[in-house]
Amino acid sequence: MSKPQANGPRYLIVGRVLKPWSYRGELKIEILSDFPERFASLRTVYVGDDAIPFSVERVRLHGKAALLKLQGIDSTEAGNKLRDQLVQIPTDEAVPLPEGQYYLYQLVGLKVKTTSGEPLGEVVEILDTAGANDVYVVRDGKREILIPAIEPVVKEISFERGEMIIEPMEGLL
Repeated sequence: MSKPQANGPRYLIVGRVLKPWSYRGELKIEILSDFPERFASLRTVYVGDDAIPFSVERVRLHGKAALLKLQGIDSTEAGNKLRDQLVQIPTDEAVPLPEGQYYLYQLVGLKVKTTSGEPLGEVVEILDTAGANDVYVVRDGKREILIPAIEPVVKEISFERGEMIIEPMEGLL
């Protein structure tokens, strides 16, 4: 998950402020990351749509949540002002992924071609189908194609070439 920018996202969403946790301004954070251990090394986070920077004073994992103490948030009232805000980190601080894995935001903007070289458009969005495979929304200015993110269809992803190669299933195009 990321906040889109003109030339790609600058931030990755790693959590959401649920509520103040103590009268001293500690915040309970819903972890929205596949890497909860990343919270232990956070030094600065960016909160809300305006990505306001906060220095992290303290972090504790608490069940499936994290408890963060942010500099300048020293009361329940101050913590309440951040309720439901997204907690983000710069994309360059993302946990490196193994070869062949990628963050979804990296797919947006890739040109899509068939295995025979036919250009189909550009990935503009990724739909989470909650349980089934993701779906890539590809547009070329005239039409929109929904590409299932499954191995028989997606044959290659090349960030170096900025493209995705697919083998369309019958009826897809």
